[in-house]
Amino acid sequence: MMKITSAEVIDLRVPTSDDMLGSDPFHKAPDYSSAVLHLETDGGLRGVAVVFTVGAGTDWICHGIRDLAQLVVGTSLKDFSAAPLKLYRRLIDHHQLRWLHDGVFRMACGAIINAMWDLWAKSESKPLWKLLVDLEPEFVVACIDWRHLQDALSPDEALAILKTAKAQKVTREQEMSVLGPKAYCTAGWLGLSDEAILETVLKLQETGFDAFKLKVGQDLESDVARLQFLRDALGPDQSLMVDANQYWGVDEAKEHIGHYLPFELKWVEEPIARDDVLGYCELSETFEGASFKFACGEQAASPVIFKQLLKSGGIGYCQIDAVRVAGVNDVMAIILMAAKFGVPVCPHGGGIALCNMIQHYGMWDQIAVSGHSDTQLVEYIDFLQDSVEHPVRTKSGHYVTPVAPGWGLEFKADFLADHTFPSGKIWRERPENRRGVHFECDLG
Repeated sequence: MMKITSAEVIDLRVPTSDDMLGSDPFHKAPDYSSAVLHLETDGGLRGVAVVFTVGAGTDWICHGIRDLAQLVVGTSLKDFSAAPLKLYRRLIDHHQLRWLHDGVFRMACGAIINAMWDLWAKSESKPLWKLLVDLEPEFVVACIDWRHLQDALSPDEALAILKTAKAQKVTREQEMSVLGPKAYCTAGWLGLSDEAILETVLKLQETGFDAFKLKVGQDLESDVARLQFLRDALGPDQSLMVDANQYWGVDEAKEHIGHYLPFELKWVEEPIARDDVLGYCELSETFEGASFKFACGEQAASPVIFKQLLKSGGIGYCQIDAVRVAGVNDVMAIILMAAKFGVPVCPHGGGIALCNMIQHYGMWDQIAVSGHSDTQLVEYIDFLQDSVEHPVRTKSGHYVTPVAPGWGLEFKADFLADHTFPSGKIWRERPENRRGVHFECDLG
């Protein structure tokens, strides 16, 4: 009967803007950040979750998490693990907070839920992916809120998908016991030089990577020149993707993407607004027969948006994010919907410790849902991995299968101390106009 005794929330920020790491058309100088939740217990275990942000606004998320955490302090882990949907609905359906709907509210709910799943996995000394893989199909189905999804996927259909995968689950788990999901790297940040991008690509190629992504969107001529540069460097046999981070309208996207056709791209990611389902359908129809399909999802705020993107055929790659929606329960629903519609799940990673989380979803999908690794890629970035006690590792272009209990989100004490905002050493010494809401860029 382990109980939650307290909750601590930490505003953690890293000045990645100094080196333009993470830069894209909209987020010109991001400071990679996370709202970090620690749920303490009377059993000596700590549940940990993060919500990734890019600087200003992290404090908004922190407040939401602190507020909601009052609802789990004093509750037992046993009650949660018996029926995770109960806590999910208590948070998501709060009769007053629900008015805020998605965005900050849903992400704050997700932090609480993810920390509880982390705690459950640690109580069983299992990495999160193993906890999920070991769940019975009926239990997984009972974790999902089906109210707005059944026109796309019914509980019976989900159960059938899980039972089909269960027949080969032992074999698939053995196959992925050392090397986990295949990875790709986002190397082409918009603010970096071609030479800096190529240096990262060459370094990762030496370790087995053969799939890379570029940021595009601000200037067509520069985008095409950079695509030509990298395609020439990669050769014809390696995968190349682009990401516009929602910078265009539909017609503008058609104009830009039409110039990308010679480069044999694997996907075009977020060319338009994250929830423009009709726009994605139009783009998919316009570029039917191209080498690429469209990818979306890292900023899709709920399973209902994913339902529309998947059911309509608007996207060809489903990019779940570990912290954008309301935790494990939501992600289960999305991965199952993607399986029904035959859309590969290619999780969005990077940030601070997002890669630690998405590797578990890649494992669960490829072992217990889709049951294969033929079409999926999981995002990876090569910086900020050493901020945690159990950093992700890669080998031969794959994630190395995680073994640490839970998510593996325990941050190093000195990293937390230096980067806590605004009291940490890194921020005390930083000019006010280069931090938080005071940090503005030329919007162009």
